Amino acid sequence: MSEHHVVVVGGGFGGLQLVNGLKGAGVRITLIDRRNHHLFQPLLYQVATTILSTSEIAWPIRHLYSDRPEVTTLLGEVSAVDTAAREVKLRDGTALHYDTLVLATGATHAYFGRDDWEPVAPGLKTLEDATTIRRRVLLAFERAETATDAAARAALLTFTIVGAGPTGVELAGIIAELAHKTLPKEFRNIDTRTTKVILVEAGPRVLPSFAQELSAYAQKALEDLGVEVRLGKAVTECSVDGVKIGEEFIGSRTIVWAAGVQASPAARWLDIPADRAGRAIVEKDLTAPGLPEVFVIGDTASVMRDNGAPVPGIAPAAKQQGGYAARVIRARLAGKAPPPAFRYRHQGSLATIGQSAAIVDFGKIKLKGWLAWWIWGLAHIYFLIGTRSRFAVAWSWLWIYLSGQHSARLITQRETMRDEG
Repeated sequence: MSEHHVVVVGGGFGGLQLVNGLKGAGVRITLIDRRNHHLFQPLLYQVATTILSTSEIAWPIRHLYSDRPEVTTLLGEVSAVDTAAREVKLRDGTALHYDTLVLATGATHAYFGRDDWEPVAPGLKTLEDATTIRRRVLLAFERAETATDAAARAALLTFTIVGAGPTGVELAGIIAELAHKTLPKEFRNIDTRTTKVILVEAGPRVLPSFAQELSAYAQKALEDLGVEVRLGKAVTECSVDGVKIGEEFIGSRTIVWAAGVQASPAARWLDIPADRAGRAIVEKDLTAPGLPEVFVIGDTASVMRDNGAPVPGIAPAAKQQGGYAARVIRARLAGKAPPPAFRYRHQGSLATIGQSAAIVDFGKIKLKGWLAWWIWGLAHIYFLIGTRSRFAVAWSWLWIYLSGQHSARLITQRETMRDEG
């Protein structure tokens, strides 16, 4: 009898937790990802805003499993799944047979039917996104330094963040600090303190998933940093020249999209129901309806909590789902009863505003300010992979605290047509 083959698509938090959970289970594992690295997405915005370098939050997947001979890592992109033949098909024509399939393919940014905005308003999901945003932010200051037209200079020094969830709030806070505290002494023709950072949210408040009091604190902290918070109106147009908020046009040469997510095509691959964001609606054991050998976990799965609320698309949730699916697979292989239905254990919500304030919501316990920032920092350092990464990130933060200087302010990559415009 051949070894049970588990194919895992996606090397994010959920996929890696599942592979880790199957160590010693006597199965053969093939892990497929479009990129060769695992990315610590919660700190991706710090790469985009010149605080951290790419190597501090990403690790080669092959290296992570170099001591696990039963794990094969493949660089490839899935194009389809044949559930009848139990095959995963890659774009290069490769077909892999599976006994158990785990889809942990995550999500990308959603533009609500306006995908034409993506070139001028990039989202933040990958290292490429982060370095693109970092390049545009830094180039905006460089071009403002040589601009002779007042209107052009003002547009270059206006940064618009669309969406006031954790990513949008964190981006806005750091860009404001960069402009108002880090850069003023470095430019001669412009005063970077005149920079405008605009955070746009169609809803009534920032950080809507947090308690009202924490949301109000976050908004005040942003405004204290010089961020202009616009609530209750949606962005109706994005272009190379700026944005329209409702009917008002604002000249802004740098726009970042943080307003929504769209799941991977996993539900379409399996031909199963999905929610409005494209997330596959799964059973209580995280398997696809009618396909007990297929698990869907993480941001690409729609999982409901006991209270009827959806499980949030955050790293701890994906890790819990990956660990649970590994336990189900182990039980099946051992001929034992499966564990009870998946239950998400919420461990708290965290968000940071700049480099000295944060909010933490543990349910009954809610913290804000400096203490919350330390808890936020310690939590993120704890979940990083490897001592070297933990030390590097901690040192980068300490350096910024002591010197006020960001350590990753390099403009890299060849300029695109959008950057040149």
